[in-house]
Amino acid sequence: MTQETHVARNYAPLDVTIASGEGTWVTDVEGRRYLDMLAGYSALNFGHRHPELVAAATEQLGKVTLTSRAFRSDRLEPFAAALAELCGKDLVLPMNTGAEAVETGIKVARAWGYRVKGVAPERAKIVVAHGNFHGRTSTIVSFSDDASARDDFGPFAPGFVSVPFGDIDALTEAIDDETVAVMIEPIQGEAGVIVPPEGFLRRVREVTDERGVLFVADEIQSGLGRTGETFACDREGVVPDLYLLGKALGGGIVPVSAVVGDESVLGVLRPGEHGSTFGGNPLAAAVGQRVVQLLSDGRFQERARALGEHLDALLSGLVGSGVASYRRVGLWAGVDIDESAGTGREVTEALLARGVLAKDTHGQTVRLAPPLTIRASELDWAIEQLKLVLTR
Repeated sequence: MTQETHVARNYAPLDVTIASGEGTWVTDVEGRRYLDMLAGYSALNFGHRHPELVAAATEQLGKVTLTSRAFRSDRLEPFAAALAELCGKDLVLPMNTGAEAVETGIKVARAWGYRVKGVAPERAKIVVAHGNFHGRTSTIVSFSDDASARDDFGPFAPGFVSVPFGDIDALTEAIDDETVAVMIEPIQGEAGVIVPPEGFLRRVREVTDERGVLFVADEIQSGLGRTGETFACDREGVVPDLYLLGKALGGGIVPVSAVVGDESVLGVLRPGEHGSTFGGNPLAAAVGQRVVQLLSDGRFQERARALGEHLDALLSGLVGSGVASYRRVGLWAGVDIDESAGTGREVTEALLARGVLAKDTHGQTVRLAPPLTIRASELDWAIEQLKLVLTR
């Protein structure tokens, strides 16, 4: 195995060195194959090297890959138009990473608060949720309650109020005249696929409308087919003011993120106030547009629904046999491991030895988020390996 002696130790990866991948499978440097049940934290919703996405990238590589936003490119407007239509919005602000999309959403919400709502300068507040994960930039960790993200990285940015996730009364009480937005993950992925109570998102939409604040939905992990809908907000028929998108938007080929909203919100930005040299580059736009096309007919959303139900049936049989509980939405699950069966890390290491890639979080939880291209028989095999690990 290749050792990372010159790579900064900001990750503790499992002991596998991947050399190639195709579809739902990857191969390590020693030729061993593994079923990918993590899919790059949902960045690989369409699997490794999806042929249509590779073709889009390859074609664009033969033309031009970067112009910067100092000039127009022939790929950006078609991508933005397609993504805006998918979201039912007017405008797209392209960036690169998910954290950049979140930072952009924060800036847009604050600018809207000052320029449209009339909040006094430097007083804007954004309501967020306990247990959130929106990235690891210095601004974002200011409103994280994860010690590993915060410790030794202060001082922290003001302007955020955190309330319990799923508690609509606490969220409503936290909104005051200086609040410009509520920013939440419709489903908290990093926390272990935490699903709010039914109707919570509808009430967030109602409350934000009533109180004159923006609803900003971080759909970076939950969006683009993972939950069995195009967006997790669709599960309750809710449309936020701003979508924050990333991960799967780049098809696992290039980093692509975006903030998507209407002219009345995104239109508050003026030239020169926000930007990115690589954001919306022609290569990213070509891949992103093809991703939107893959989602346009609903087949991947349907696969996530059907295969998610199949996964649910498999996981239910493990409760009480090494699994304490689990949460599953679409083709996405957080599996809480009984302490008697080991830690989440120990379980993922044992799965690795049996040819399955998964990742632990928060000690006892194993996250499962396979590519939406996975077959039912592959899910059967993966969960059989989990069963063997838990009952060894």
